[in-house]
Order: sequence, then C-alpha cells, then structure tokens
Amino acid sequence: MTKITAAITAVGGYVPQFILTNKMLEEMVETNDEWITTRTGIKERRILKKEEGEGSSYLAIQAAKQILEKKNLDPAEIDLVIVATATPDSMVASTAAFVASEIGAKNAFAYDLLAACSSFLFGMSTAARYIESGRYKKVLLIGADKMSSIIDYTDRTTCIIFGDGAGAVLFEPNTEGLGLKDEYLRADGSGRQFLGMEGGGSLMPATEQTVKDRKHFIFQDGKTVFKFAVSNMADVAERIMKRNDLADTDVSWLVPHQANKRIIDATANRMGLDQSKVLMNIQRYGNTTSATLPLLLSDYEDKLKKGDNLVFAAFGGGFTWGSIYLKWAY
Repeated sequence: MTKITAAITAVGGYVPQFILTNKMLEEMVETNDEWITTRTGIKERRILKKEEGEGSSYLAIQAAKQILEKKNLDPAEIDLVIVATATPDSMVASTAAFVASEIGAKNAFAYDLLAACSSFLFGMSTAARYIESGRYKKVLLIGADKMSSIIDYTDRTTCIIFGDGAGAVLFEPNTEGLGLKDEYLRADGSGRQFLGMEGGGSLMPATEQTVKDRKHFIFQDGKTVFKFAVSNMADVAERIMKRNDLADTDVSWLVPHQANKRIIDATANRMGLDQSKVLMNIQRYGNTTSATLPLLLSDYEDKLKKGDNLVFAAFGGGFTWGSIYLKWAY
C-alpha cells in the first residue's frame, strides 16, 4: 500500500482591525518605541475590540472562513476541527465545538488543544496522526488567541509583547511523500513557575481576592523564559535537521514562533540559515501565541513552493517546545 502522509493543502489568517503601536504603549506604561523594538523586534500588534467581535472563537471563525472560500470547500466534508488556543472562550464549553458549528462543519467532531505558544505546533502533530491513520480525510487546525483578554496593560513586561490573531490550515492525505515528515516535541512542567496565569483554574479558583490581586493576567520571568526559549528552540530545530540529514542549503524556510526577534535570530544562526530564509511578521503582530505559525504561512503563502522543506520551531509556557519538519504540498 502507498504510504499516506498528512499535507497542508490550504491556509488562512486573520488579525483584528485595531492597531496598538509602541507609541500608544508609551502613554500607558513606562516604556518607549526604541526599547521595545531593540529588545523584541515588535513595532505594533493587533487588538480585538468589542465592536468588531468577541472571543478567540471570532478570530478562529474568520481564519477558517478564508480556507472554505479559497478551497470552495463544503464545510460538511470536514471530519475534525481542532482549535489550538491558550484563551478559550470559556473554561468548560469547547471553543472548537462552537467554531465548527458556526462554520457549518456539522459532521465534524471538535476539541481544544492547550500547550501555550506551542499549541499549534502540537496540533500539527495531532492532526497529522488522524490523517495518517486513514480514518479521516479533512482536518481543520486553527490557532487562535485573544491575548488582550489576559494581559495586564499596566505590566510593561507582558503588555508590549502580545497581540490577538488567528491562523488556520487544512490537513489532507498525500501519497507523494509531501507533508509532515518528522517531529521532536518536548515539555518540562517545572517551567510553569516562570510563565503562566495563576488565577481562574482549579488550583486557584476565581475569588474577589484573586481579582484584586490581579491573578487573572499572565505573568512571566522575562530573563528565565528568554534563556530557556533561546536554547531549547535552537536545540530542537538543529536536532530535526540532523535527524533528517538536512543541510542549511536543504532548508527552504524556517517557520519560527514569533515571541522575540532575538530568539528567532538565535535559532536561525544555530541552523546556519541566512535571514532571507526566515519567515517573520513579529514586527506587525507581536506574539499571537497559538496563531503565530499559521499566520506566518498565511502571510508568506505566495512564496511557498511545492516540495519546499519547512522547519517549524516553537517554545511556550509550561514549558512546552518542539520542532517539526514538513514538505510543502502546493
């Protein structure tokens, strides 16, 4: 039998209309454009305002609709919808189930996947397994986060970094040897003391005091997270290259999580890649968490060619991190 691989056959992306610039942040917290740009590479980020839409589901639906339109796809043909997100609409009802219903994927089952900034990367692995099994033909994977809903805009260590957005990909079977080829995914639970959100879960349910203490916003130990991210993202990207006998000349594109330009540069340097092979949009969107990787694919879709070797790399809270090697299919 011909081996079935899982290939991306369509991409979509969506960012909100409102642009929050570094200059605007200068009026909100003690910071400045030069400081933010030098240390992160970010110039602006998008924020979902109530008058445009509400919740991560709104962003996910817009990205999914792009794929339906591009492929002229009947949503009833979709077998599974996975929404990778750190900011679900609510804690119990699945955001993915709502998204599937709203786009008309009436025959799909659906669930959320949470691994912080690695959510979409881990979702790629999950979606691929469903396709490779031969049981399902069309898996819609969406990365969507409304990070502004959990950001404290008086905390300059986090408010300068994050933005809102969504991206989506469609996985389908391939018999040409294209699609997901290899992965190396990791986790270290000790990392949650350095990056996370204390309030709102079963460990610290919401109370009047947790709200007063601002426990429902994310926090991070910037220096520790940066150190872990630089070493681990670079390590897994290099490992995936060595394991697949990929030289720097074999890699068409690095598709890195957009958390910090210095982390991206360090990963590219370890891989021996020229900056011209690195996909980057952090300057426009900041860190959109689960949406960074698919938004890169959406923004650079016209540059990707069939057979291109793509190396994905991500790092997130928890800690979670990993790398995926994928051959582009169209």
